[in-house]
Amino acid sequence: MSLRGTPALSVPLPDRRTFLSRTVVSILLAIALGGLPACGRSGDGSGDGSETAAADSSSAEKTGTVSAANSGDKGNGAETSERGRDRKSKSKGSEEAAEDEALPIEVTLVGRGRIESVVRSATNLEAEAQVIVIAEAARQVRQLFVEEGDVVQKGKVLLRLENDEQRSNLAKAQVSYDQAERELDRQKRLFEQNLAAERALNDAQHEYDRARITLDDARRELGYTEVRAPIGGTITQRFVKIGDQIGLGQQLFEIVDFESLVARVYVPEGQVAGIRPGQTARVSAEAAGDREFQAKVDRVAPIVDPKSGTVKVTVAVGEQPGLLPGMFVDVDIVTSVHEDVVLLPKRALVYDEDRAYAFTAAGGKATRILVAPILADRDWVEPAEGFAPGDTLVVAGQAGLKDGSKVEILAGGDSAS
Repeated sequence: MSLRGTPALSVPLPDRRTFLSRTVVSILLAIALGGLPACGRSGDGSGDGSETAAADSSSAEKTGTVSAANSGDKGNGAETSERGRDRKSKSKGSEEAAEDEALPIEVTLVGRGRIESVVRSATNLEAEAQVIVIAEAARQVRQLFVEEGDVVQKGKVLLRLENDEQRSNLAKAQVSYDQAERELDRQKRLFEQNLAAERALNDAQHEYDRARITLDDARRELGYTEVRAPIGGTITQRFVKIGDQIGLGQQLFEIVDFESLVARVYVPEGQVAGIRPGQTARVSAEAAGDREFQAKVDRVAPIVDPKSGTVKVTVAVGEQPGLLPGMFVDVDIVTSVHEDVVLLPKRALVYDEDRAYAFTAAGGKATRILVAPILADRDWVEPAEGFAPGDTLVVAGQAGLKDGSKVEILAGGDSAS
C-alpha cells in the first residue's frame, strides 16, 4: 500500500544505527523477560529434582553412614565384649594355671634332740673377793715385792716402807719388856718366900704391863711399814713405785680373787619360780669371742625388789680363761631340759594371727599344721603334736604356701636334729 497519499508526519526517524541498537535491546529484553519464568520454572523443577536427588543422595549417604556407624558400633561393641570375655577367660586360665603351678620349696627332715628352757639376762661380771690395799703409815716406799699379774697368798708382804725408826723403837721396847718381865719374876719369887712386900710385887706387875703394851705398839708400828696381802688372789693394779712418799690411807694395790667371779642378774619375779641354787647356767661374752662358759646358780635372794619387781640371782662363774671382772656377759639359767624330743627349726615357722604354723610336704602337696610349743630356745621349738621324726618339713618358700598348695622340692637337708 502506497503511502504517498497520506499526509506526511513530521516525526523524525531514527538513524539506522540507533534503530538497530534499540531493536537488539528490545529483543534481548523480551527474551529475557519472557524466558525468566520458564527458566525459573525449569530451574525450580530442575533445582528441586536436583536438590531432592542431592538430598536423597545425601540422606542415603547419611543413612548409609549412620548405618555403617551403627554397624561399626555394634561391631566394636561385639568386639569389646568378645575381648572382655577373652581377657576374663585368659585371667581365669592364668589363675588356674597359677594354681596348677608347683611352688618351689626347700625342706629338711624332722628329727629328735635335746632342748632346754632357759631364763636369759645380762650383766657385768664382778669378783666378790676384790680389795684395795691402802697404806696404814705415812712413809717412803723402800721395797716392792710384787707386780701386776702376780698371784699372791693371803699375808704375803707386798712392799716395805722406810722403817728405821720403827725398828729402833721396837728394839728398845723389847729390851724394856725383857727387863720388866725379869723383875716381875723376881718379885714373885721373893713374895712367895715372904721376902718382899705385896706392894713391890704390884709395882713390878704394872711395869711389866706397861712394857708389854709398848712392845705391842712398837711391833704394830713396824708392821705398818710392811704391807701384806689381806686376801689371796691376783695383783690387778699397782698404784705406787719405789721412792714414792705415800700418805696414810693412800691406795697401793688392787687384789682380785678370780675364783670368786660371779654374775649378779635381776630376774622378773614371774620367772624366778623355776630357779634354784645348784642349777646349771651358762655365760657368754662378745669380748671372749662369744664362747660359752659353764656356771652354776649360787643363791637366790629371798625377797622381791618392790621398785623393779625383780629378784637378785647370783651365778657363780669362778676363774675361767677369757673372763675378767667388769666384762659384759649374757647369762642363761637352765630351768628345765627335755631329752630326745621332736624338734622343729624356728626358721620353718610362719605366723598367722599370732599363731605359729609349719608346712610338711608329701605327694607334691603342702600341709599346714598348727605348732603348739612346749619348750623353745633361740633356734628350736618342741611341738606338742602334729609332727613325727622323718616328716619332710618346709624350711624355705613356705611364706607363699597355703594348705594343699602344689610344691616342688628344690633342695633338702638332713634331720632337723
